[in-house]
Amino acid sequence: MEFFQYLPDVFSWLNLLVLIASSIGGLFFGAMPGLSPTMAVALMVPFTFYMPPTTSLIMLGAVYTSSVAGGSISAILLSIPGAPASIATLMEGPAMAKQGRGEEALYTSFCAHVVGGVFGVLVLLCFAPPLARFAMRFGPSELFWTAIFGITVITGLSSGGMLKGLFGGALGMLISTIGYSQISGEPRFIFHEDLSSGIALVPALIGFFAVPQVIDLMRDAHVKLAKLDVKAKKGMLRRVVKSLATYARTLTLGSTLGTVVGIIPGAGGQIAGLMAYDQVKKLSKHPERFGQGDPEGLCASESANNATVGPALIPMLTLGIPGSPTAAVLLGGLLIHGLFPGPDLFTKHAGVTYTFLGGLLLAQFAMFALGILASRYSQYVANVPNHIMFGAVVILCVFGSYCVSNNFTDVLIMFVLGMAMFALDKLGFPSAPLVLGIILGPIAEENFLRGRMIAETDVGLFSYFCTGELNLILIALSVFSFAWGIVGEIKYARKRAAEA
Repeated sequence: MEFFQYLPDVFSWLNLLVLIASSIGGLFFGAMPGLSPTMAVALMVPFTFYMPPTTSLIMLGAVYTSSVAGGSISAILLSIPGAPASIATLMEGPAMAKQGRGEEALYTSFCAHVVGGVFGVLVLLCFAPPLARFAMRFGPSELFWTAIFGITVITGLSSGGMLKGLFGGALGMLISTIGYSQISGEPRFIFHEDLSSGIALVPALIGFFAVPQVIDLMRDAHVKLAKLDVKAKKGMLRRVVKSLATYARTLTLGSTLGTVVGIIPGAGGQIAGLMAYDQVKKLSKHPERFGQGDPEGLCASESANNATVGPALIPMLTLGIPGSPTAAVLLGGLLIHGLFPGPDLFTKHAGVTYTFLGGLLLAQFAMFALGILASRYSQYVANVPNHIMFGAVVILCVFGSYCVSNNFTDVLIMFVLGMAMFALDKLGFPSAPLVLGIILGPIAEENFLRGRMIAETDVGLFSYFCTGELNLILIALSVFSFAWGIVGEIKYARKRAAEA
């Protein structure tokens, strides 16, 4: 296999130095709320102009995979996702940290990341051409039903509060329609000119998750709270690694689902993580443990979101179609050096391509080692006094929201959404369904409108959306997922009634 022929090139002193430095930078970017993997990779592109092609691509790949993993650090320690892909981490990570299991949560997170990441890169290496052809089968109707399947995850995110979760998801989808329609150009809910561009994901993400935390920190600024126990404990890493055998099925399911979602253009780690968490919860014999600090849920979400990294590059490398926004930036890195996606990339430029893929595989292990090292010193972040943490988080929130489009309006939107989420949280409405609605709303709407335009000129609306092998499979999965969520809600209600 040509991959092994070029693998030694990855271990040149320059490539190794760049890979390690990029992994450190990626973890830092990922842990900063608002600095998404896409932004991290985009910031690194100017540094590649005077680098050899292989070195520059190794740098971008290492930043990509490490920034996805780094988002779990702030999600676990601060209850603020560093990146959109870390949304599902909030289901279990912060609860484990508050129980004095912060170190275990971080170790579990990075172990699951390396498993999912390696799985995704191996799939990229072995099955890129056939999987690229599979990805191209997803037209507007298939992408619409994929979004609907993702929306059914809402039923499993709020045990005992499914109706509130569905309301939150609907509200999130409504928020996602603000601005001009990407398809028809019609204005929707533009009460002020600053809303004409709509609500960006990153300010909404920071507002929904970070601002309520900030308000709580303000309220308790002078209260001495119990410190989070995340100090290094002897043998903890060994125990976590041994426990992975217990969660082999979960890691396999999360990695597989992350791979499938990663291949589909327009999806991402945030959707993969939430889907994996929801499906593992539905298949668990003890779903009541989820949300209370269960490592199984953390394994599912973390393995899934990092497993999307490699597969998202498959349509980009083989067909020139980016599978994610970050892959689109990486495509720019390829074109800068005169490398064009397609079959020639694996023949005429095999040295560059396979060295890059080898670097991406090695980056998974570099991210793991550096993440474990960072976890040992995480108590310095977790136990900062509230009055200092408040100021630091506010600065990060403002910085992260402003950097999206260099517009102070995004900062104002972030604070408004955050205060609204604080009020909703007190009424028992979870934040995850709102964010899921904002993510999936545009995907469902835009692909439905595209599909309708195609259907009206061809086979008709019903035939276009409700026939075809992939459409029927996705419809069946959506119905099954929604029905399973209702059954779980009924069981939960009966259990609470029995306990009462």
